[in-house]
Amino acid sequence: MRVRSAVVRVTAAVLAAGCLTACAEGAPAAGPDGAAKTAADSAASATAGRTASSATGPGTSAASARTDKGGGLPSAAGGQASDPSGPSNPSGRNDRSSVAGGHPCSPSVSIDRYSDALDKTTFQGTFVGNLSAVTRDTDGSLAALSDRSVLIGLDGRSHRPVRATRITDEKGAVLDAEGLAVEPGGRYLVSSETEPSVRRYDRSGALLGRLPVPKALQVEPAGRAQSNQTFEGLTLAPGGRTLTAAMEGQLTGDGKDGAGHPLLRFQTWQRQGGGAGLAPYRLSRQYAYPVDAGLGISEIAALPDGRLLVLERGFTAGVGNTVRLYLADPRRASDISGVGGLPGGKAVRPARKKLLADLGACPSLGAPAHQPQTNPLLDNVEGMAIAGRAPGGRLRVLLVSDDNESPKQITRLYSLTVRPGGR
Repeated sequence: MRVRSAVVRVTAAVLAAGCLTACAEGAPAAGPDGAAKTAADSAASATAGRTASSATGPGTSAASARTDKGGGLPSAAGGQASDPSGPSNPSGRNDRSSVAGGHPCSPSVSIDRYSDALDKTTFQGTFVGNLSAVTRDTDGSLAALSDRSVLIGLDGRSHRPVRATRITDEKGAVLDAEGLAVEPGGRYLVSSETEPSVRRYDRSGALLGRLPVPKALQVEPAGRAQSNQTFEGLTLAPGGRTLTAAMEGQLTGDGKDGAGHPLLRFQTWQRQGGGAGLAPYRLSRQYAYPVDAGLGISEIAALPDGRLLVLERGFTAGVGNTVRLYLADPRRASDISGVGGLPGGKAVRPARKKLLADLGACPSLGAPAHQPQTNPLLDNVEGMAIAGRAPGGRLRVLLVSDDNESPKQITRLYSLTVRPGGR
């Protein structure tokens, strides 16, 4: 997917590999995966960081052509595969992790650790990268989504790959997959920004059905959406009843609010009955969200009270990435399903939002960068999951970056502690 340019205060808060999610559950922190980096590897990384003069940006690298890299994957009917030996890493790069512990980014957010252990690795011939989403699975593992149309299961403690499953559309073609949610019964919901679409899959990767999408949200000329600017974020509320998809960019004809924020659309669905059937969801309300100028929506995550964590990000060549974490409250937002153009007058109330942290303010924790970054811990952050709870009403939040199979970008996991605040 494309990252929108912005003059940026960049972010990168990053964390250690051993126990990003396990620590969220209160387990003791594991040590870094792999052996210490060799001097030759360290020198090579330093040289690469000094010589990288510009970023390709997501979706623009020659190494990130939208081709299927899923060699060795089972078909939809073939189910999932596991590899107890873990991923291979031909590059020889091992994890470089910070010491465990909270490092404040803002009064509401701290970064605990980061891990590069998955970067440029393979699992049973499948490249473990291009990760656009991550979420908690029903069996305690993590489900990650590659935008090359692969579901990758990660161990809930070590975050090492344990399975990989290919998914396709109705014609057997790969998806530009961007968003991922897991139903309480274990079925997967996957959004694609091509049409856009939300499809439903069983645990083996077999396609079960497709959810309805309003015509206005379809890509031009069928609708008013721009190519590669559609369903980027996807989240299922706790309890599994309300599904929300976030548009990355604006519809043609939509404008800004009074403060100059472009207004994006969030679409919701309600699950009907017990969730039986091929696509047991009906269209529900749609509301507006004021995104920061120059940024786009990367991911969303639902809280039990109806609020959302929203990840906004952008990219500026020669400067790096911007990543901001917001708390959004759509509970009193107007239903704009029938509104042709935004802002739509005084009667239309967008969702409210509050900045929790600009991740560029996080300490770097000594993380390397392979391209210019204001904060070297930041990269192309695309995925976000609420991994657990911490004392005092805080949340454990896991972020993942999409490397686009580019040598200038990194697959990196970030572990944050977030205090969303009152209701």
